[in-house]
Amino acid sequence: MSAERIDGKAFAARLRERVGALAAEFETQAGRKAGLAVVLVGEDPASDVYVRSKNKATLAANMESFEHRLPADTSEADLLALVERLNADEAVDGILVQLPLPGHLDEQAIIEAIAPDKDVDGFHVINAGKLSVGRSGFVPCTPLGCMMLLADRLGDLSGLEAVVIGRSNIVGKPMAQLLLDANATVTIAHSRTKNLPDVVRRADIVVAAVGRPEMVRADWLKDGATVIDVGINRLAPETGADKGRLVGDVAFEEASARAGAITPVPGGVGPMTIAVLLRNTLVAAHRNAGLEVPEGL
Repeated sequence: MSAERIDGKAFAARLRERVGALAAEFETQAGRKAGLAVVLVGEDPASDVYVRSKNKATLAANMESFEHRLPADTSEADLLALVERLNADEAVDGILVQLPLPGHLDEQAIIEAIAPDKDVDGFHVINAGKLSVGRSGFVPCTPLGCMMLLADRLGDLSGLEAVVIGRSNIVGKPMAQLLLDANATVTIAHSRTKNLPDVVRRADIVVAAVGRPEMVRADWLKDGATVIDVGINRLAPETGADKGRLVGDVAFEEASARAGAITPVPGGVGPMTIAVLLRNTLVAAHRNAGLEVPEGL
């Protein structure tokens, strides 16, 4: 029996459509559009693709997009000055500084310079702290998108055992906190976990976010487990016919024979990240305008 394929692309399209409709209502109420500012430093090709796709998605969702492209040798002082101007700009509801930054810039210092109420990436230490104690703040887009897919597939997560493979501040740690908040029993595992396959095999829910191509094999999984694959890895040229193919952290084909449901790569978690970014921006816009956040966001 083959696992149900969790279609993140279709879910994200529905979320973006809902956000677009609510953004049009926001414009009527507030007399302006919600605004997202994206800052790109340097010319990293992957980052450039992400920024262009975010700009396009923002405009399609009835929001203003403010794009700031800076040269790779931009000083930290100049970047911080731009962030401060965006913090003070009432037309800007969300600020996203595209990572990674050039090596001479302190990423944490830049992130912490963003006003927490405009930190739609959810990376600021204040928003991370709010998540850890169950208070309302901004949650990183990828784990929040994963939770939306899990809730859509499973409904109530209470009492389910979840294993998160990966402990990054961007995905692993906030993912574990969100699962805890949903009353799941959560284990955070990683590449140094002893007997990792045995740990994963206990889980009703597996979230793989470790950044290793096809690391999670079918025999790591409990029969019927729901698998969320956050990984996106491009196979190296020496892999023959697979040259350049995108794969996740889970061996999709073999895992599909054992899991109950699984996200593909691409087309699973990836599309959710931008959709949730738009959702977070619209939430920020309502809060910044003193308006009630609509139900369903």
